[in-house]
Amino acid sequence: MSKPIIAIIGRPNVGKSTLFNKLAGQRIAIVDDTPGVTRDRIYTEVEWNGRTLLITDTGGIEPKTDNAILKHMRAQAETAIEMADVVIFMVDSRAGLTADDVQIARMLQKAKKPVVVAVNKIDSVGNLPMEYYEFYELGFPDDPVALSSVSGTGTGDLLDAVLEKCPDDDGIEEEDDSIKVAVIGKPNAGKSSIVNKIIGQNRMIVSDIPGTTRDAVDAYIENEYGKYTFIDTAGIRRQSKISDNIERYSVLRAKAAVDRADVCLIMIDAAEGITEQDERIAGIAHEAGKASIIVVNKWDKVEKDNTTVKEFTDKINTALSYMTYAPIIFVSAQTGQRINKLFEHINYVYGQATFRATTGMLNDLLNDATTRVQPPSDKGRRLKIYYMTQTAIQPTTFVIFCNNSTLFHFSYQRYIENRLRETFGFRGVPIKLIIRERGE
Repeated sequence: MSKPIIAIIGRPNVGKSTLFNKLAGQRIAIVDDTPGVTRDRIYTEVEWNGRTLLITDTGGIEPKTDNAILKHMRAQAETAIEMADVVIFMVDSRAGLTADDVQIARMLQKAKKPVVVAVNKIDSVGNLPMEYYEFYELGFPDDPVALSSVSGTGTGDLLDAVLEKCPDDDGIEEEDDSIKVAVIGKPNAGKSSIVNKIIGQNRMIVSDIPGTTRDAVDAYIENEYGKYTFIDTAGIRRQSKISDNIERYSVLRAKAAVDRADVCLIMIDAAEGITEQDERIAGIAHEAGKASIIVVNKWDKVEKDNTTVKEFTDKINTALSYMTYAPIIFVSAQTGQRINKLFEHINYVYGQATFRATTGMLNDLLNDATTRVQPPSDKGRRLKIYYMTQTAIQPTTFVIFCNNSTLFHFSYQRYIENRLRETFGFRGVPIKLIIRERGE
């Protein structure tokens, strides 16, 4: 099921970050009485009535300003609006309706996005102040929602109103039998170029399917290798010169695409080398438990000798030490170098991600592993491992039952993971181990 993206928008200091923290259940955004404290958008997942929402916080919008930081924040918020499925437009009951509120409302109406107006700083929703009614003048069709972001009063009503406006999950991903491939990476890494090259070289059956990711178009391809739906996340068309704005936008877009994918292609710009932004985006795929391939694009732009591939591979494995399981392929979208090899890699890691090991096979592995390397002990107590079973694919998940989970040190878990990879492969696939004591 897709995760709708919800952007919290409004003037500075109306309580957006406080609401974000209340919905997230923890203090994520920086909260301060000084306008302009939240300068960068961040997101969190919120579960409500069986649906997972991606809530993104924004800096406040100053419609008319020459201040560079406030311009930056406005650009961030405009980008969040573009990305959002639903917008929470937050206003301040104590300040009443302001000219800036009216300007922001016009911006949202031009964007033609579903909007829920949230009137903040109302401590009792049963006794609404006169200022609440001023916000009907903004011209949105539904009643504003009264709430207090500090106490949480009214947040349930707010989320109910948001859910009513969320797009229905259309089930496209579940109905077809194609492999869903998300192409993720920072801007200008060549994401759309790869997809365009793939479509141009392998055009047998190609159709454009509107994606649930905002501004993205899914490309369905059927060729001699199989059936694929490529989710291109490169549709960032903002003309802003503020690079940080575009960089953060790509992270949220990657998150939305990864949620829908079976396999992730993590695009790295060979000319730039691997960056912190690449590490963040790769981490999204890893944490989501998705099969992944690291695709080093623009390889034709790099001067090479006999050691270039090894040196670049070593740099990637150092920067992405948490996902050395992912295969690395060097390509050029411009020349088409090794593009067809991508399909072989995609099929392989997808097969690895959907493989199930029987409990009998796993216990044979476990017996051999514990014989070779004795489980750890502490103060005379030794870890006893009873059995292991695979409980899920995508992500590949194993549950191991033992006598004492505190004795099951991380190093021994890593040893078991390595034995799983040696025996079954799981190339390109993150492995999740859940340790339980017998009887749990």
